[in-house]
Amino acid sequence: MSIDEVIRLLQEIKDLGESGKETVAKAKSTAKKAKKVVKKVKRAPSAYNKYMKKKLAELKKKHPRSNHQVLFKRAAKSWKRSPERKRSMK
Repeated sequence: MSIDEVIRLLQEIKDLGESGKETVAKAKSTAKKAKKVVKKVKRAPSAYNKYMKKKLAELKKKHPRSNHQVLFKRAAKSWKRSPERKRSMK
């Protein structure tokens, strides 16, 4: 069921008032179905995302027992000095 049909059903609910309980139930179920059908388009990862993924993997290899939070902070600090950052800012 499409979004247009859901909107039409919701308009019917307004017109019917209290007597349209069946329509309300139908509209709710179709709204849930419509939400599932809509697919979100994922954005491409930014230069920062790519850098952090690569850097975190390197740091975890070097320091396997370190806390993720600590390693993430190190990687984020190193982003400031990285050549990838300078290229992405152009």
